[in-house]
Amino acid sequence: MSEHLSPEIIRLLLVLAGTIAAHFMAQRLLHRAAKIAARTETIWDDSLIAAAHKPLPVLIWLTGISFALHLIHRQTGEQLLEYIEPARNIAVTLCTAWFLFRLIHELADNVVAARSQAGEEVDRTTVDGLSKVSRIAVIVTAALAVMQTLGFSISGVLAFGGMGGIAVGFAAKDLLANLFGGLVIHLDRPFNVGEKIRSADKQIDGTVEYIGWRQTRLRSLDMTLIFVPNALFTSSVLENPSRMSHRRIRETIGLRYDDLDKMDAIVEEVRTMLNSHPQIDNMPDTVVAFDQFADSSLNFVIQAFSKCTELAQFHAVKHDVLLKVAAIIAKHGAEMPFPTRTLYLNQTPA
Repeated sequence: MSEHLSPEIIRLLLVLAGTIAAHFMAQRLLHRAAKIAARTETIWDDSLIAAAHKPLPVLIWLTGISFALHLIHRQTGEQLLEYIEPARNIAVTLCTAWFLFRLIHELADNVVAARSQAGEEVDRTTVDGLSKVSRIAVIVTAALAVMQTLGFSISGVLAFGGMGGIAVGFAAKDLLANLFGGLVIHLDRPFNVGEKIRSADKQIDGTVEYIGWRQTRLRSLDMTLIFVPNALFTSSVLENPSRMSHRRIRETIGLRYDDLDKMDAIVEEVRTMLNSHPQIDNMPDTVVAFDQFADSSLNFVIQAFSKCTELAQFHAVKHDVLLKVAAIIAKHGAEMPFPTRTLYLNQTPA
């Protein structure tokens, strides 16, 4: 059979056979390495193997095809095949970028999964931010490498980019402001995904569902979506109730003017009740004091801080505290009055 084949055909067949063999060996090695990595605790080996699962076979075939075309070009002198080398370099650059993209994605998912499985707190905002910055760096590096391969001067591209950046900055200042705001959010982390935020001056109130580079997506209390440009967060006062340490109970309770002599005893017993309540934290100052001679009542103020911060639990604690205050008032024979007004008539004899 070999007597009827030219040396060029034999070389091409050998390249094809070598490419197929390399592809088969790479698949077997990756499969075996994945089994070994599954028995280790580190996430790096799992991420590397998963990231290389698709780009490596493509790279092997690109190498084999480019080598075969190089042999054909050497024999035939076809001018079109002179572009094999730059095309191969570009393909290798793109495969490398593809591998790095997959590696970044796999690392981010594995970090979140590993910490969640270990019961540790996962800062998804930081993970997403680092992942996005890394992908942008890969894109920029790959683009510069491709342009260098195509014969463009990198220094000239960078100089043109500097001059063009000024024009782009004026034309897209709002977009750049939002991108800068997204960077500030990822660096300073004033809030994370899943936390509730609000801003009175910008009328923002909702739970964070997604933090992008241009905008942040919130879910409001009535379950509608709110899309907020990130630039707003750099110029507004923002509250993050999800990070509060306590919730405050502050109420004003009124007694009848007839119950003035019972005020001291009621205030003292309410203070004792709050100090002994299992859901009230006494480290912040707990205040129970006679506060005001109002129009229709004698008012005393209650200020206490609950240990729980979740809204439903807080209202349950406040519900219990107010019922106990009402029971203490009733125990001392006092009452909380309705608004009343006394009218004195000055009758003069006719």
